[in-house]
Amino acid sequence: MLTLERFFVTFSLLLCLSLWFSLVSTIVSQIPLGSKLHSSENKFWVSSNGDFALGFFSNSDQPNQYGVGIRYNSNSIPHDKQTLVWVAGGDLRISNQSYFQLTNEGNLVLCNSKGVIAWTSGNSNVSVAFAVLKDDGNLVLMSKSQKIVWRSFDTPYNVLLPGQNLPVDRTLRAAQQNSVSSYYTLNIDADELQLRWETSVSYWKSGTARRPVHYAVVTANGALQLVDRNLEPVWSAFAQDHNDSGVNFRFLRLDADGNLRLYSWVEATKLWRSVWQAIENQCTVFATCYPHGICNFGANGFPDCTCPFSSTSELKCLAPYPLECDSHVDMVQLEYTLLYGIYPPDEIVTFLSLKKCKDLCIKDADCVAVTFMNDGTAQCRMKKTTHLSGYSFPSMKAVSFVKKCAFSNPLSVNPKTASTSYSNKVPVPCLVLTAVVTFLFFFVVQLGIGLYLHKRKNSIQRKFMFPYANSHLKGPIMFSFNEIKDLTDNFNHQIGPTMFKGMLSDKTLVSVKDLKATTEERRFCRAVSVIGSIHHKNLVKLEGYCCESGHRLLVYEFAKNGSLDRYIGHSKLSEKLSWKKRFHICLSVARAISYLHGNCTEFIIHGNLKSENVVLDENFEAKVTEFGLGRAYGETSTTAERDVEDFGKMIVMLVSGKRDEDVLQWVYHKWADGQMERVVDKRIKGGLDSEELERVLRIAFWCLHVDERMRPSMGEVVKVLEGTLCVDPPPPPICHQEEVDEEDLQLDIRAV
Repeated sequence: MLTLERFFVTFSLLLCLSLWFSLVSTIVSQIPLGSKLHSSENKFWVSSNGDFALGFFSNSDQPNQYGVGIRYNSNSIPHDKQTLVWVAGGDLRISNQSYFQLTNEGNLVLCNSKGVIAWTSGNSNVSVAFAVLKDDGNLVLMSKSQKIVWRSFDTPYNVLLPGQNLPVDRTLRAAQQNSVSSYYTLNIDADELQLRWETSVSYWKSGTARRPVHYAVVTANGALQLVDRNLEPVWSAFAQDHNDSGVNFRFLRLDADGNLRLYSWVEATKLWRSVWQAIENQCTVFATCYPHGICNFGANGFPDCTCPFSSTSELKCLAPYPLECDSHVDMVQLEYTLLYGIYPPDEIVTFLSLKKCKDLCIKDADCVAVTFMNDGTAQCRMKKTTHLSGYSFPSMKAVSFVKKCAFSNPLSVNPKTASTSYSNKVPVPCLVLTAVVTFLFFFVVQLGIGLYLHKRKNSIQRKFMFPYANSHLKGPIMFSFNEIKDLTDNFNHQIGPTMFKGMLSDKTLVSVKDLKATTEERRFCRAVSVIGSIHHKNLVKLEGYCCESGHRLLVYEFAKNGSLDRYIGHSKLSEKLSWKKRFHICLSVARAISYLHGNCTEFIIHGNLKSENVVLDENFEAKVTEFGLGRAYGETSTTAERDVEDFGKMIVMLVSGKRDEDVLQWVYHKWADGQMERVVDKRIKGGLDSEELERVLRIAFWCLHVDERMRPSMGEVVKVLEGTLCVDPPPPPICHQEEVDEEDLQLDIRAV
């Protein structure tokens, strides 16, 4: 009986508490006139669903400076991960004892400790009844007739939330750093999204839309789109987790480093994950390293800023200004480096030879630096500012020169010391004899050392034989063969025909590929310099290499889940590849090959694209490996169309789960008969998207067109898979249509 009474008491208390919380939620969701928040109090205005909150905040680098903003407030997001999505006045910060108020006149104001208005919503003449922080993160002012008279979505800062528009007349600006406003902005210009440095330099463009653009928007399912006045998308970019129903929170942000990224909240890891970014190579973002020098990728794969043309220990890396040199000027040469001016960014471009380009800058008193493009254009880019930045890659087809003062007499001679030497009483023949004996002694010593080193040359690490591993460039690590044997435990852990598992000294797992020393050294080193300079999330990173007599090995990052071929050929493992994962693998591989074909500093053909050369990391993110090895083998016959064909074959294999080349005609026959669902791997358990399947099969068959000239580029393949480009019904692939029926019959019999 006592237990029953306790139950009813507990139940009554819970019921009262739930009603009380419901009442509080209703009160909070409608913010009455006169409501006020103080910087000294830890109070917030919270949306009715609890996902967003508005209140004061301070940054760790400015603890005594406060701003007012909207942040994520969901219980599933830890407090230190509750990202700001809107800030009143952008970079505006005020001191303590300030307040934020919805005045009785219906105006939102941010006032400092003296009551001076620092920011206002500017709608005093409009009849406002109350404010609401809506469930989508939009702070709105409502009139008595329930009409919106002002909303925070119309004054974005550096973030767009799902459903929030960026019209043609609005701009996103990256957050300030070290109390300095950012120069990076995002806006719509000429019917395309553009990332800009200040207003003059555009360093990324989305691509011109097919029709006039009305605004940009982030969709709830993970897409950034440009839409026309009919609200039809005319350009789209899709997140890696596009259409993933398990993602509850997303946002698009122009980050402080100048890159535009789409983020998703991952519940399993309790972290925000970047699922799309505008620029893959951070070093190509304008002024990434300004004012700290030029950008190159460090050993960790992240941008590293160095100052190669100045020895200054100050924060700023300014090019030396040579106008006041006592003697002539000299030029510091920077290989594989492209420089550009910051203030001003303009440069004079002419078309000259390398020598004439260098001489032109030497003769021009105002020229500070010059870059010569040896990519076939012969562009000579002259800069007349000491505010320089740029980027450097081992495969960059550019050489730069920076002026500095040259001293013709670096060592001054004391006249007294010189005259004293002639007054010494030492006989001249003795001096000559001493010099000859000394020379012979050092010659014999050097000869002995040379012979000793010659005998040991096969066991010494040849650090200086790689012509592209300049000290100012960071890239793949050069290993000796003995070091390779150590990190692979003497090649004991074989994970492929010529692939071995290993571990670096810092416990990083790697995969080591043995090329069997079939490549000429110079050609191998050139291939390594190119491969090592490529950075893309869907391309396996080259960690290092070995180039010793009789040995050619490449050290790659390790992919935990192994090759795609391993999953396709295994009855149980293949069940882990849902339709969503298979579709994402297709898109990831397409993006990787498209990057190789069109976005690297050099045009790169894979030449051997197949499921064995696609690996999966711990998140089943696809990464393409063994790209660019055609250079090492001296192959020149492989074309981009071959990569497109191989990609088409791999798509059909991934969809059908069959690795026979004969399957191509059978799949096409079923698709043409309107039975495309029959070709899907039976081990896929639900979740099939018919629209995605149609796009995948259509583009696969176009990739397999008999006429190579009719095959799409990999960039077009990416757009079709993303759904931003329509594709016509394809003709039969490669083989003749007459062979279809017989193959169809054979495969149907096998299936039975």
